[in-house]
Amino acid sequence: MVVLSKRAQALWAKKENHDGQELWLPLIAHLIDTDNVIDWLYKVWLNDAQREQLRGDMSETETRKLVRVIGGVHDIGKATPSFQTKKSYNRDKELDDELIEGLMRQGFSALNEYDPTDHRESPHAIAGESLLEDSGLNESVGAIIGAHHGKPADQYFDYSFDQLSVYPSNYFQSDDEDELKATWEQVQQELINYELKRAGYQSLEDIPEITQQQAVLLTGLLIMADWIASSEYFNDDPTRIMFPLIPLDQTMDDLNMETRFQKAIMTWDISNHWEPQPIFDINEHYQKRWGFHPRTVQRLMSEEIGKIVDPGMVIIEATMGIGKTEIAMTAVEQLSLATGSSGMFMGLPTQATTNAMFSRAEKWVDELAEESTAKLPIKLMHGKAQFNKENRSLPLATDISDHGSAVINSWFSGKKSMLADFDIGTIDHLLLMSLKQRHLFLRHLGLSGKVVVIDEIHAYDSYMNSYLKCTLQWLGAYHIPVIALSATLPKKKRKELLEAYYKGKFGHNIKGQTKWADSQAYPLLTYLDGEEVKQFDQFSAPDHQQENKVIRLSCDDETLVTKVLESIKEGGIAGIVVNTVKRAQQISRLIPKNIEKLILHSAFLATDREELEEQLQKTIGKNGDRPERMVVVGTQVLEQSLDIDFDVLFTDIAPMDLLLQRMGRLHRHQIKRPAKLKEPTTYVLGINALGDYGDANEAVYDKYWLMKTDHFLPDTINIPNDISKLVQKVYDSRSDSEILGIEEPRHEENVFERKEIRKAGEYQIEEPDQYDNLHGWLDRDHEDMRDANVEAAVRDIKESIELVLLQHTDDGDFLLDGRRLDEVNDEEIAKQIIRLPNAITPDISAAINKLEKITDAHYRNWQDSYWLKGTLALVLDGNLKTQFNGYQICYSKRLGLIYEKEE
Repeated sequence: MVVLSKRAQALWAKKENHDGQELWLPLIAHLIDTDNVIDWLYKVWLNDAQREQLRGDMSETETRKLVRVIGGVHDIGKATPSFQTKKSYNRDKELDDELIEGLMRQGFSALNEYDPTDHRESPHAIAGESLLEDSGLNESVGAIIGAHHGKPADQYFDYSFDQLSVYPSNYFQSDDEDELKATWEQVQQELINYELKRAGYQSLEDIPEITQQQAVLLTGLLIMADWIASSEYFNDDPTRIMFPLIPLDQTMDDLNMETRFQKAIMTWDISNHWEPQPIFDINEHYQKRWGFHPRTVQRLMSEEIGKIVDPGMVIIEATMGIGKTEIAMTAVEQLSLATGSSGMFMGLPTQATTNAMFSRAEKWVDELAEESTAKLPIKLMHGKAQFNKENRSLPLATDISDHGSAVINSWFSGKKSMLADFDIGTIDHLLLMSLKQRHLFLRHLGLSGKVVVIDEIHAYDSYMNSYLKCTLQWLGAYHIPVIALSATLPKKKRKELLEAYYKGKFGHNIKGQTKWADSQAYPLLTYLDGEEVKQFDQFSAPDHQQENKVIRLSCDDETLVTKVLESIKEGGIAGIVVNTVKRAQQISRLIPKNIEKLILHSAFLATDREELEEQLQKTIGKNGDRPERMVVVGTQVLEQSLDIDFDVLFTDIAPMDLLLQRMGRLHRHQIKRPAKLKEPTTYVLGINALGDYGDANEAVYDKYWLMKTDHFLPDTINIPNDISKLVQKVYDSRSDSEILGIEEPRHEENVFERKEIRKAGEYQIEEPDQYDNLHGWLDRDHEDMRDANVEAAVRDIKESIELVLLQHTDDGDFLLDGRRLDEVNDEEIAKQIIRLPNAITPDISAAINKLEKITDAHYRNWQDSYWLKGTLALVLDGNLKTQFNGYQICYSKRLGLIYEKEE
């Protein structure tokens, strides 16, 4: 092996003064560490599906060489005077001077006199790319080096024009002194040659060009390896040593690089990968996995999915309550085995539905883990995940040693969350795959090893659909199997989504007949097997059908409540689903105190909402303890993925697919009903006349879709037989001609849709192009964001403020449940969060300034708290009321947040 000169070994990669001890790490040590880590990640941590995507047309040997050389040269940009003269973070002049003196002793003349004015123009990642491309490396790989701190160079980057010819002193210490330049060129080339030899190359020109998709995944892998190799300790725990710095009086001669790597990777590698097993008998599998024999639809769909040879996108259309989740999770096992994947991401519409699914998914993952005696990392991904009880009760991977279990691997957090094998989160975390954002490469890498499940795929508007189609193209480009679930999918959307995935995977549009796109069969399984679109619709008559009576009810709220109470006079559970929080609160106030009731919407404290969701599931969920009489009032949170059952339903008008989803909560389970409510009946509210649905309803849903739903809404709906027919009628533009006065609403909808798609495209990455490199891939990127702000990026919603709601009286400060603030821990305080309605905060910046003053006046010590630093507070009085921003605000544990504009 080539021996490096003392000059090359004197270059530093990291330095710090830790508690008075001066520490450093030679640059070559960090390069070797990263080379070792990325090689191990490729060989051991990546699954077969990911390795196949990275290989492309290369051999296994060539791919591994490429991976290693990327790790080995990634920080070559630190071998420059601009970097080597950087000040230490804590401005330890003595440490800085000693390292400079050491470099000068090895021949870097006059380095102590070097003081560049433009050193910030050549950050070491860009400097590394420039040096490598100048020495012969192709741009498709060179751009990876420039991107390894999260963002690549811009679209028109030219290493010579933008760097070497403009800022030569950043690279070679001087603009015109050949001797100084020669010293730096020699050491840079020495390090490059050293790492080329380690990887098995003779020259940079031997490194092959790669596709854009390969480059994205390799960049993600490099970032991951660099972060691991840059960790002195596992999650900053000083008892768990990984790649520590060394005392300043030590050198490379004092390091055993192989032992150092082995110890570090054993410390880091605390969880396992799932190894899918074949399913031979669907009936036996369902009995073993879910505890019941499959319904006919479940069995036939699972058997058909099991026949797929080259999996792509699978779309499952079936009625509410049929068990699509079990079909999907069975498909994850089947398709993971077929593709070499080893995990799942499941995306759902809301935090409430995600929490409900996490409970089911965690049990499934735990069973997979027990079967293979593996520790399988699972991650709940949404802004309030840290408060979820089941998530918090999961064991840490470091605490499990002798049996398999679903676990929390604490390393997979923040930007690294998607790297966990099993992720259950809001759909936003999938759509972020298409958002220009720093370190996007890690999200792509994490998803590339999974099967993706998208629940309620019909539930997303034009803005989100734009992100969804872009995301599907990239999922297709990586050959990631996608399973989409819906009870009410318009055929137009089915076609658009499948075409997006197909184009991403094969680089061209679907060829041949598109008969599959017009199918109105129900249930229906549509899937890609290789380049062929296939469908399966050979289902016998449904095991259970119900004729759902539909009655239009136009009345005021008092009359509505009277009608609701009359309907359950002899017992039963009435559900009232309305389109706004204010309306839900108004109706709830009208229900007599002697009637058991529950109201659920988004304007509750997080802790109260979680309790209400649990109460709802225990009361009217599957096998729930149903009271004799009860009224449940809620908003759209009741229509998605919640397994609850009403005896009679009252609902505001909504687009047909959402209306049918709400009906899916009516007579959902096979249980005994009150005699008066044996016939499933839905009362549809808010239809004043064709084209008149009230300002509130029309503010939530476009009039165009409400008019079409109104026109095609029959007096009786057969569930499931009529579901697809009704959805297709409403969402087929050819049916517009049947509706008088639809022209203006249709025009408004078309204008709005075009505007949404344009707006969504502002921060979207381009569709995959295998011939392109990474330059410009994240130009005009969106600012970094925490989980709590994710929705604002990929949903077209107004920015809003989340804060902690507390009470202050003469007796002190309290949580709203009465506990004293000084008697609970900071974590408990942080749970008391709620989002203020947009109406209260039209000027976000001004509102935040006011809230910061309130918070600072009452809780200045929060800035020293891990849980509360940066948190805003709104303080209520003894009556749980306050004035803020021109509004009277109060909080009720029964009704949630209530606000009225001051006169």
